[in-house]
Amino acid sequence: MAQESATQDTVSFAGTWLSVVPPLLAIAMALAFKQVIPALFIGLVFGVWVIGGLQWQALLMAPLVTLEQYAVQSLADADNVSIILFSFMIGGMVGITSRNGGMQGIVNLIIRWANSVRRASLATVSMGMSIFFDDYANTLVVGNTMRPVTDKMKISREKLAYLVDSTAAPIACLALVTTWVGFQVGLIDDALKVVGYDEAGGYSVFLETIPYSFYPILALLMTIMVAGTGKDFGPMLQAEQRARSGQVAPVNVEQHDEDEIEPVEGKPQRARNAILPFLTMILVVLTGLYVTGLDPEAGQQSLRDIIGNANSYTALLWGTMAGVLVAALLSLIQGILTLQQVVNAWLKGIKPMVLAMIILVLAWSLSAVSKELQTSQYISSLIADTLPVQWLPVLTFFLAALTAFATGSSWGAMGILIPLIVPIGWNMMDAQGLLDPAYFYIIYITIASILAGAVWGDHCSPISDTTILSSMASGCDHIEHVRTQMPYAIYVGAFAVILGIIPASFGLPWWLCLSASALLMFAGLKWRGREA
Repeated sequence: MAQESATQDTVSFAGTWLSVVPPLLAIAMALAFKQVIPALFIGLVFGVWVIGGLQWQALLMAPLVTLEQYAVQSLADADNVSIILFSFMIGGMVGITSRNGGMQGIVNLIIRWANSVRRASLATVSMGMSIFFDDYANTLVVGNTMRPVTDKMKISREKLAYLVDSTAAPIACLALVTTWVGFQVGLIDDALKVVGYDEAGGYSVFLETIPYSFYPILALLMTIMVAGTGKDFGPMLQAEQRARSGQVAPVNVEQHDEDEIEPVEGKPQRARNAILPFLTMILVVLTGLYVTGLDPEAGQQSLRDIIGNANSYTALLWGTMAGVLVAALLSLIQGILTLQQVVNAWLKGIKPMVLAMIILVLAWSLSAVSKELQTSQYISSLIADTLPVQWLPVLTFFLAALTAFATGSSWGAMGILIPLIVPIGWNMMDAQGLLDPAYFYIIYITIASILAGAVWGDHCSPISDTTILSSMASGCDHIEHVRTQMPYAIYVGAFAVILGIIPASFGLPWWLCLSASALLMFAGLKWRGREA
């Protein structure tokens, strides 16, 4: 009877204002105390207590249930385990290539051109945009590769983490063939079928949304502007000024990368010993995406269909495993490392990943609690469907941003809101006499606003997986990364909303909105920004 009563209480609290408290509590404590693990744990415990009906027995059992049920469930998810293994393998590969001198060889090559703060920053942005096919691969490869370069140029770890994070998700959600596209297209296609619109497929509609994806486009432009001008503002400027004095990592913040992996003394530092493993990883990942997405029974498939149907987690695991093997073989064949040294370097490379994986497990657990409490459904219910449809895109942006911020998942926000909002927008247009091809741009902007808002919320959330991975790969304290990146995300987001989404929703051409936003954003950076 007690269990039945608790279940009834849980149902009454699910989908109410209490469902928003656990993630917001975790975020507030993380920002206030700069300790993300205790903050996540407390948010989890409170969420489990709410699920238990706010009973005293549930409060006492909440810490145990948090570990026994939600953490175990997170680790039992195959996709989550794939991310953990992928992160460990790429960490191990970085360890081997650091020990065999390959990473130092790359640094020696890049430093010949990237011999200034601006050039090193632009090189980071360029590499971030070139690895467009997956945001996880992007953050881990670019962060680990460029960290020695930016350290040498006295660029702060916060700046590196920002450049890594703000190129990863935006380019992955915009590029035509990525691991994101299949997920996005599938959601759009299903939503269109619900409203009975069969004249255009999900991919063609996705292509129509790209010009209206103001935040991801402007976020990418902002990284180029910041890197090219060398100007910063807010906490990032303070971090850069500190870094120029020689302290690239945050001061008075616990660091987890003190024990750097140094190349073996007296051995050659060949860049190819790092380039070949990373190149192998990328090629195997792309091949894996093709192989896992190919359906022999589907007849002729386009490349975008194949990539859209691919299993990105499997492809990433194949790629990192191949990269580790190539790194190990190159080290052994050239006599740079012994087998024991290879194993030790691999283990040492994994070590910095452990903290981030703990944070990820807690973040996934909190996401599961939020799902059980119907946090996203409650946030979605705050939208009224009686307003003019032209205001739907901007409200959708904020709703997606809030959902991604509170849950730490851009994919989760997209997965919930696209099936929900697209039919609402379609019905609103029908009711207001606007269901005509001339007004279909409103649907495109609405879908784009969901994608853009999800990326914005992801950039600002301390419990976002890509934000965590960016901090880890860049060797930056996680909360410091969030604190320094958030003003830039808010700055870009304001232009995206005020000069992008709102005027475009009322019929202004997208190219004019985008051009005005970019020009004024650049002027604001030149005016308010300062060089360190």
